[in-house]
Amino acid sequence: MASVTLKRNYRCSQSLQQFYSGGPFVVSSDGSFIACACGESIKIVDSSNASTKSTIEAESDTITALALSPDDKLLFSAGHSRQIKVWDLDTFKCLRSWKGHDGPVMGMVCHGSGGLLATAGADRKVLVWDVDGGFCTHYFKGHKGVVTSIMFHPDINRSLLVSGSDDTTVRVWDLLAKKCVAVLEKHFSAVSSVAVSEDGWTLLSAGRDKVVNLWDLHDYKCKSTIPTYEVLEAVCIIDSGSHFASSLGAFLQQSGKKKSGSIGIYFITVGERGILRIWTSEGAVCLYEQKSSDVTVSSSVDEDSTRGFTSAVMLPMDQGLLCVTADQQFLFYSPAEHLEEKWSLKLIKRLVGFNDEIVDMKFLDEEEQYLAVATNLEQVRVYDLSSMSCSYVLAGHTDTILCLDTSISSNGRKLILTGSKDNSVRLWESERRCCIGLGIGHMGAVGAVAFSKKRQDFFVSGSSDRTIKVWNFDGLPDDIKQPINLKAKAVVAAHDKDINSLAVAPNDSLVCSGSQDRTACVWRLPELVLVVKFTGHKRGIWCVEFSPVDQCVITASGDKTVKIWAIADGSCLKTFEGHTTSVLRASFLTRGTQFVSCGADGLVKLWTIKTNECIATYDQHEDKVWALAVGKKTEMLATGGSDAVINLWYDATAAEKEEAFRKEEEGVLRGQELENAVLDAEYTKAIQIALELRRPHKLFELFSELCRMREAADHMDKALHALGKEEFLLLFEYIREWNTKPKLCHVAQSVLFQAFNILPPTEIIEIKGISELLEGLIPYSQRHFSRIDRLIRSTFLLDYTLTRMSVIEPVTQDDSKTKSGKNTDDALLTDNVGEDKQEVCEGKKQEASTKKRKSHKSRDTYRSHKKVKDGSVHANTVAVPLHA
Repeated sequence: MASVTLKRNYRCSQSLQQFYSGGPFVVSSDGSFIACACGESIKIVDSSNASTKSTIEAESDTITALALSPDDKLLFSAGHSRQIKVWDLDTFKCLRSWKGHDGPVMGMVCHGSGGLLATAGADRKVLVWDVDGGFCTHYFKGHKGVVTSIMFHPDINRSLLVSGSDDTTVRVWDLLAKKCVAVLEKHFSAVSSVAVSEDGWTLLSAGRDKVVNLWDLHDYKCKSTIPTYEVLEAVCIIDSGSHFASSLGAFLQQSGKKKSGSIGIYFITVGERGILRIWTSEGAVCLYEQKSSDVTVSSSVDEDSTRGFTSAVMLPMDQGLLCVTADQQFLFYSPAEHLEEKWSLKLIKRLVGFNDEIVDMKFLDEEEQYLAVATNLEQVRVYDLSSMSCSYVLAGHTDTILCLDTSISSNGRKLILTGSKDNSVRLWESERRCCIGLGIGHMGAVGAVAFSKKRQDFFVSGSSDRTIKVWNFDGLPDDIKQPINLKAKAVVAAHDKDINSLAVAPNDSLVCSGSQDRTACVWRLPELVLVVKFTGHKRGIWCVEFSPVDQCVITASGDKTVKIWAIADGSCLKTFEGHTTSVLRASFLTRGTQFVSCGADGLVKLWTIKTNECIATYDQHEDKVWALAVGKKTEMLATGGSDAVINLWYDATAAEKEEAFRKEEEGVLRGQELENAVLDAEYTKAIQIALELRRPHKLFELFSELCRMREAADHMDKALHALGKEEFLLLFEYIREWNTKPKLCHVAQSVLFQAFNILPPTEIIEIKGISELLEGLIPYSQRHFSRIDRLIRSTFLLDYTLTRMSVIEPVTQDDSKTKSGKNTDDALLTDNVGEDKQEVCEGKKQEASTKKRKSHKSRDTYRSHKKVKDGSVHANTVAVPLHA
């Protein structure tokens, strides 16, 4: 058997987070990103993979309206605080803000030129603002209700502004005349959306009165009224040159539904029913109606159900149609390719803005490409992990799904098993995306399900009715169109409380159940005969799993512990403690030698069983981690919880080992470069490498060498000038350590002095984290200067003592006497040269005798005496002693 390499670390590679909580959103001009309102923040989301590119905090203000400039450089936002803010999308900083309306801003739009911003408010006003100046250019009053929709005329040369309101009217405003030029009254309920045709002369208005009105902008009269029989939320114009229009036109021409030479306006409507319809203005005919979608509202669903569409927009650059649902999903549609029989729309991508609480998840296949997720909905969402988009949804349950499991049948079909609060279990085939089996029989919510591991022909379910049922699905045909009612072949009353978890042994001979009654039981299949009962946990058991290699079971409990039990005698083999709250999931890794656990503390922990050691802890969740999935191929992890976040983890042990080896090799090469730079006296390069390699001792040696050089200041200045701010921060950290030691403080103070000469105080303060380092430098620097000050004062006593001992003569008197002696000598030289020579000879003799008398004195006294003599003007003048 090959040796097992233990995992040392996991890294979070991808994360699917909440990015849309409902409300306003806006798509960029190239469709590459979407700006979405997410609570009190704005998320900039990549439309290709739903990854959050940036987050803009709105400072405790719920966002009510968003708009983008035509060049996508500016983002405009407004909230309940009535502040209109302009954000720079390069720096994500607020450029300016102002307060305009007396109530919340309900809609905003930017003019095609980028210079004007129109806002619609709950205060019944329509205001137009200068983007650069932030001042109001137009102030329109006239609506008698909340203004809900607003748009500029798409032709920038036509200065028209259109607004729709709750007062059932649509108003057209002339920006040049600064007045209302038309009031369009034909609706009987609130106007929800307006659009202008491609030629610019037809206005479409959709309302909650279930009709679309077409208005002629020449005379502002209603051309026609199209009943749609559903409350509408959005209307979109299909441009004649788009792929949508050409595909639809070709199909209509082929089917004979389109008359030759006829010209009409194609438009799309979406609303509360959750279906998408395409209309033509010619004859008010519905050309296409979606049969159903997973957001379609059925007659049996309550009126308060969060279903249906809330908005729709045609994507730029012919990228299709984007529809937004009431449960925060972004659906991307495009025409289907093959139109021989019937024209249809194809859902090409689905981005889920909010997943709610994630209850359970499992990888769909061994390739770890798809992930099935159960949330607080009656649907299963299957995610494509390559794009982090929701590939499809399985709908059929009538209540929240609590648990799921996945398997691959003997004939290669990918199966999904779900248990729900509606007391039923459903068996799904993922390729056909349909339900093939339905199990009804439990009297309570089904909280645990598990597939067989070996034969893949049965599954078990556990419920809050405290029973375990075994269901057989062997022999199901491949072409099932309606779900077949499954029958339970074994039932047992297993526990005294709700069953939370089930697991089937690798050889399909046993099944283990964990319950809120604080016990776990092992049952023999298929008769469900009790084999052993595990007792020892002090709280309910949330998860159970068989070891892939040993005859043991792992259990995770609400008592903050994970235990491993022996199946043979029911004894507890090991207990693992480390979580601070309930442990909700645990699963084996690395052929049963390790396991991973997650809990209500939001932590994910990696354990080694042999040593009872927790070797890694990860804190990537902000709430309970309910779901844990382990891949079969690379043992990739997926975690999800109450924070609506899905994190994907991959094994980084090999990558970290390779990276450590590469860093070590690179460190050796850089170390050799450092030694070469020192030998070549390239101190600037050597200091940079020493900082890069984080070698403070070598760095100190380099600065010490610089301090001993003649032009130390110039060399040090040159070396410090080449450093960046991050390197200065690291250098200050080292200086703080050197400064605490008296032997090293002299070099530290020299480097500190040069650094302060190079960097002005304003730049030093801007370095992140510098304040803490400076606080550590100040007290030790004060101590060093106090010590130097005491030493200097001590030298004054030595000077006084030497002076009183007549060793040091005052410079001022010595100099004055020397000068007077010089003047006398000059006079004598003019009178008598012979006497001068004689006096010089006598002076030399006297000097020689003086040296003999003082030869017994110390060398230091002799040197100081010599310095005083050398400082005199005349070299041969004898020092005059100081008389008391």
